[in-house]
Amino acid sequence: MQPIIRQNTIALVLPDLRNLGTILRIVLAVNAMTAVAALVREPQFDLWTAQWLALTAVVEPHLIVELAVLYALAPWLLRQPPLTGALVIAAVTVGVGLGVHMLVARQFPEPPLAPLRTLVIGLCVCGVLLAYFGLRAKALSPAIAESRLQALQARIRPHFLFNSINAVLSLVRSDPKQAETALLDMADLFRVLMRDNRELVPLADEIELCRQYLRLEKLRLTDRLQVEWHLNNMPGDALVPPLVLQPLLENAVYHGIEPSSAPGVVSINIFCKGGDVHAILRNPYQAEGGRHHAGNKMALANIRERLKLHFDAEGTLESRVRDAAYEVHIRLPYRTTKSPSARGAPPARPEARAESDGDAPARRSRGGAGGSALPDGSHGVSRG
Repeated sequence: MQPIIRQNTIALVLPDLRNLGTILRIVLAVNAMTAVAALVREPQFDLWTAQWLALTAVVEPHLIVELAVLYALAPWLLRQPPLTGALVIAAVTVGVGLGVHMLVARQFPEPPLAPLRTLVIGLCVCGVLLAYFGLRAKALSPAIAESRLQALQARIRPHFLFNSINAVLSLVRSDPKQAETALLDMADLFRVLMRDNRELVPLADEIELCRQYLRLEKLRLTDRLQVEWHLNNMPGDALVPPLVLQPLLENAVYHGIEPSSAPGVVSINIFCKGGDVHAILRNPYQAEGGRHHAGNKMALANIRERLKLHFDAEGTLESRVRDAAYEVHIRLPYRTTKSPSARGAPPARPEARAESDGDAPARRSRGGAGGSALPDGSHGVSRG
């Protein structure tokens, strides 16, 4: 019987050497190994401390210089085959080790074989760390698939499907053109929800999906749902996890708009600052929305987990209640190049700056006059 979730078959995966989590893990691992080596040399605590400081004085300059060099080479390394990248990292380890040793030897003369011993230890540590990151990437591959399955359950609720169908049925006779547009939006939305969502996608595509979703909800909620878009500084080509915003907007509508009969505003503010992409979503906060509207934070936990899987410590999600509004703040690094596992996927494409809610929404091209282009290459119904 074939397993449902298959392990990643890649034998070696290079870490992202510009990722904060990767750098922290390397620093902690090297210092831990240094402490163990000092303990082996001097089991007594008083002598061990002095030995550890002596080893650290040699290891830390090597580590800092090598991390700086690898940080500069990181974009080029990620474009290379994993074996080539590993060999380059080993060469950098040897080169930096020799350079640091020559500087240290001028002040503190050492035995003739000391440089060889230092290089062997450095290469061993380098190999252990590469093996660790390879195993970590392999261990996370089923977690990504499982998070996708959980996300599908968390993102889509049966009430949304039925309410959207009822909203479309109410338009079939009064406004057939709008009903056809709504049906095509539903088809696009569910097609994206059900496809393989493990690879990063352009932020512009995620925004278009959110527009389609909110248009469907507006058919049902009419003037009760007001949407404000603040996208003037949005980097449309930034790569983000798919469906990272739509579940939050669904929560905003479900918890912030539906419980009240008064109009409410859902605000989406996306901008780039300091090399990071920020997305701030706000909706009215109902302190007592009833049991039906009590949230279990499943969507927030799901998105937070996926941000961690894709960006490690550089992707965060924070939520809070502020000024009678519920606010969710997502921060992730601004990247336009896919990770090595995403090679071969189509490149990101930029999108023109979006407009406010009062303007006509910018729609993606759905093919030529013959119909709408679908992700599988087929064509859907023409919008006329």
